[in-house]
Amino acid sequence: MSRGPTIRARVAGGVICSAVLPVLFGIVCRAQTGQSQTPVVLDSVVAVVNRQAILASDIDEEFRLSVLDPARSGQAELTRQRALDQLISRTLIQEQIRREDLQAIEPTQDEVQARVQDLRRELPECVHQNCASEAGWDAFLAEHHLTRERVAAYFRNRLEILRFIEQRFRSGIHIPPQEIENYYRNTLLPQYKPGDQPPSLEKVASRIGEILLQQHVNVLFDEWLTNLRNQGDVEVLDPSLEDPRDEAGKRTPQPAEKETQ
Repeated sequence: MSRGPTIRARVAGGVICSAVLPVLFGIVCRAQTGQSQTPVVLDSVVAVVNRQAILASDIDEEFRLSVLDPARSGQAELTRQRALDQLISRTLIQEQIRREDLQAIEPTQDEVQARVQDLRRELPECVHQNCASEAGWDAFLAEHHLTRERVAAYFRNRLEILRFIEQRFRSGIHIPPQEIENYYRNTLLPQYKPGDQPPSLEKVASRIGEILLQQHVNVLFDEWLTNLRNQGDVEVLDPSLEDPRDEAGKRTPQPAEKETQ
C-alpha cells in the first residue's frame, strides 16, 4: 500500500513545519531557497488503530524504552515490525481501559516512583552505571535519549495494563490440586539431576499454582487480544511493517504484550 500524500507547507524565503492533521501519511518541512524546494520528511504515520495514528517516531521511542525492560535480553530481537505490533496491541488495550472507565486500576504517583526506584537499583545496565545516584541516573537517561517524565509515563502505563489484565482474567480461575501435582511430577521433578534433593510438593505447591494461573491468564489474554485486533480497525500503512505471522498464517503474539509478570 502506498504511503499516501504528505502534509506540505511553505513560506517564501523561509521554513515552516506543518503538524496539522497528523492522521495523514506524512509530516514534512519544506525549505525554499530561490526556486528550489526540498521536502524533508520529519515524521510519518505508519499505522492507524481505530482512528488513532501511530507514527514512525513512536516506533523509535519504543526502541529507546526497551532498555527499561530487564526481560528483553531473553526475548526475540526487537524489530520495527515487532515494535509496531506492540504499539498496536497497547493502543487497543488502552482504548478498552478508557471505554470501561476503569479508574480504580490507575496507579498512584507513589506506586510509579517505587517502580522507577526498583529499576534504578536492579536493572543490570543501571547497576553498572550507578543509576541509584542522581548523576548516574541522569547520565543513563541522557545516553538513551529518555527523560524522567517519559520513564514515569512508561511505568504508569505498564502498571495500568498489568492491573487491567489481572482484574479481567485472573478472577474466577481455579487451579485444581491434581493439575498442581501433575506439573510437579511431570515438569518440575525431571529438571533435577539424579542425586539432587528436590523440594517437596507441599513447599512448592503455592508457586506452581501461580505459574499455572499465569499460563491460564496468558491463554485467555492472547485469545482476547486476537479477537480485539480482528474486531478493530487496524491498518498498517507501511507494507514493510506488517504484523509478523507464523507458518499457519496467524499472528504471532509479542512477548512485550504480556506485561503480567
